[in-house]
Amino acid sequence: MKTPLTALALALTATAAFAEYPDKPVEVVVGYSAGGGTDVMARTVAQFLEQELGDGASVVVKNIPGAGGQIGFTEVSEAAPDGYTLGTFNLPAALALTKDRAADYDVDSFTYLANFVEDPNTITVAATSPFQTLDELIDAAEADPGAITLGLSSLGGNDHFAANMMQDASGAEFTLVPFKGASNARTAIMGGHVAAGTMTLGQTSNFPDDLRVLAVLADERSPFRPDVPTAKELGYDVQMSSLRGIVAPAGLDEATTDRLRAALSAVNENPDFQAMMAEQGNPIAFMVGDDFAETASKQDGIAARIWAETPWK
Repeated sequence: MKTPLTALALALTATAAFAEYPDKPVEVVVGYSAGGGTDVMARTVAQFLEQELGDGASVVVKNIPGAGGQIGFTEVSEAAPDGYTLGTFNLPAALALTKDRAADYDVDSFTYLANFVEDPNTITVAATSPFQTLDELIDAAEADPGAITLGLSSLGGNDHFAANMMQDASGAEFTLVPFKGASNARTAIMGGHVAAGTMTLGQTSNFPDDLRVLAVLADERSPFRPDVPTAKELGYDVQMSSLRGIVAPAGLDEATTDRLRAALSAVNENPDFQAMMAEQGNPIAFMVGDDFAETASKQDGIAARIWAETPWK
């Protein structure tokens, strides 16, 4: 049985250890190349996380690109759960990768800290397209099944899932045309090589004169494009997006988890952070802890269902 003095000593030791974290650099692994949207988010969060952790904390970003992000996600899942290796986490991409190939991680391999960005998918056409509304596009697809082509950045990600969900909700049949990346898909849409496409709203923002966004696949209209209706408003209950957050390996102790979640929450509340994210065109949809974990589980289920019904490889 512990004496009161022993219990006090243990409590003080635990408090000291908690206060000392972090006593070395915290690494944030990004599974993509430098300069992309996920990398920009990670570097912005890291800058403000250093301030919130205080006492000269250092947060460094490490890019480990390859295999669609799988190498980076695996690196985080296999790291020691000590709070010194964190990673960016992209939904649904990270978990979709576990359906179409062998992966050394799954939805339970991470401690979900906080999600920062939710960039909703859209249904988009060229500015010169004859389709002025989503209903017009759906009507054309219903009238001639398969005749309407829908461009995607790739198979097995949020674009692909958005297209599948749009077909299910509307009953229309599109011909899906995957490209190698969002920029190639966008170019094809603008050039009229496909009739329409689905991409995130952020990927349309710099091309207002070249693209017409017919609908946003979100619960609410985006503050970045308040003039564009949601698909739900138009009668199609479809929500799909690209989420970007921060995770740690599974098994992170409660004290460090709480410390990081609190620090990341403070980052989100910082007006300078909010302004910087808005300037970057990053739509913030902050979720912390269990809410983030529940969203990951839901996205995992969507990926599993689509893989079972229409495998993409």
